[in-house]
Amino acid sequence: MSTTTDTITQAAPTGVEPPARGRESRSPAILALARFEARELLLQIPVLLFLALYVGYAGWRLFIGGDGMDDFPVLQDADRATQATPMLLAVAVFICVNRAVLRSRRQSTDQQFAILPMEPWRRTVAHALSVLPLGAITALVVTFQYTWAALKPGAVGHGSPSELVVGPLTVLLAGVLGVLLARVIPVGFVAPPFVIGGFVLTTLVSAATQGKHWVSWLGPVVTEEGADPFPSELLGRPAAWHALYLTGLVVLLLCVAVLVSGGRTKLVTAATALALAATAVGVAGQSPAEPASLIAARTKASVTPQKEQTCVRHGRSTYCAFPEWTGRTADWARAVDRIQSRAGGSAGGARLTVRQWIDARYGLQGDAAISPATTPGHVTVGTRWGGNRLPEFAVGVASVLVAGTEKEAGDMCDARAVTIMWLALSTQPDPMQSLRDVRLDDSIAGSAIALAPTSPVSMSAQQTTVVRELLQKPHYSVAAKVKAHWTELTSPKTSTARVAELLGVPAGGKGTTADSGSGKCAE
Repeated sequence: MSTTTDTITQAAPTGVEPPARGRESRSPAILALARFEARELLLQIPVLLFLALYVGYAGWRLFIGGDGMDDFPVLQDADRATQATPMLLAVAVFICVNRAVLRSRRQSTDQQFAILPMEPWRRTVAHALSVLPLGAITALVVTFQYTWAALKPGAVGHGSPSELVVGPLTVLLAGVLGVLLARVIPVGFVAPPFVIGGFVLTTLVSAATQGKHWVSWLGPVVTEEGADPFPSELLGRPAAWHALYLTGLVVLLLCVAVLVSGGRTKLVTAATALALAATAVGVAGQSPAEPASLIAARTKASVTPQKEQTCVRHGRSTYCAFPEWTGRTADWARAVDRIQSRAGGSAGGARLTVRQWIDARYGLQGDAAISPATTPGHVTVGTRWGGNRLPEFAVGVASVLVAGTEKEAGDMCDARAVTIMWLALSTQPDPMQSLRDVRLDDSIAGSAIALAPTSPVSMSAQQTTVVRELLQKPHYSVAAKVKAHWTELTSPKTSTARVAELLGVPAGGKGTTADSGSGKCAE
């Protein structure tokens, strides 16, 4: 009888769950629910659509798209280029996670959840964990993008891991924010208006604060585009502090969502305090404006780059570049040699100095023009290479060979433009396409401005016709005539009609000593 009583006593419910058994059973339950929600999240149409767009766009940029400059990437720009696109995926994650948390409310199953052994705050943790696979996918895409750029033969510079983690952290931040919003405002259709309101508020705040440094860095992504690539030491971006800020913010929002859901344990309280401290330290670290030392370094590199550069000899000419770009001087030398091989007179053997210039005084979002060199034989090259930068550099080299200086080439309004353009473009793989690429209006007819690293070259409609005719002829036949008549072709007194006659092509109209072109030459 006593044995039966003892058995009943042991089996009777006490209302207290054995601690060890509870700890063993709850964590697997959270992970199981997280796996289920992650699978459901990946099957949501908005997430699938934006994930496909994100991966597809990244693959298109790597394998098909781009403007040619991606063939010669600058890695301190390539890491930042991975940050903006995940924002689209983040918006879809935010909306769909918010809907997933509110699923029980929409389906009126909250009462059934109330009798389950898993507390609401644990379900909150599971929903937050369901975003991890999407964060991992984003990290894989970002890693592949950067690795692909870094392995290219023309890659220069140094990337930053702190910049690369911004994309994945943005996706995680959106997911956790969606969970928190569902716990604070359990209304089904609040997420889309929240996104729109957030965008409007961000725009208004940015306009009101005029894009102040500390305000702009409170956002998840700060790409700072506009200027040509800077040397790594001149970036001045608080990337590490920003990564700490985003990490702390993700954990802080998750902890707040757990607290709102009833998970007021000592561990959650401690994690909240630690996350709040990390977020505050990140904000404090990224908030100060650019230091005076950085501004001084940028000014020095812009005004006296020769003090920061390394010069190497290739053939007869000297090539000076910032340390991270010294490996690219061989590409510049090959372009110069091709152009000089078709020039006549002393220009064919001239010793040139090709120097890299930037204007970093106005920051990463500045777009200041580089002043033309006034020293004979000095050619300017920028920090971008590939795409349209190749024919533009060729125009700059040819301008110095024909006019003597970049300043003189920018001021001229005569038929020397024909010789400059033929020298520059006849060395390109597709001369006619290069003619279209370097002209400001993307045309091969009429008057226009032809771009160069510094001063552009003004072309009249008649000069454009002559250049077009020359580029359609075999370059070796034109090169012989250019060398034979070099002195007359490079004289400012020679008309376009006379240039066409010397080179054996139709003049295409009346020519005068100073042919009217576009821009200042048309005045």
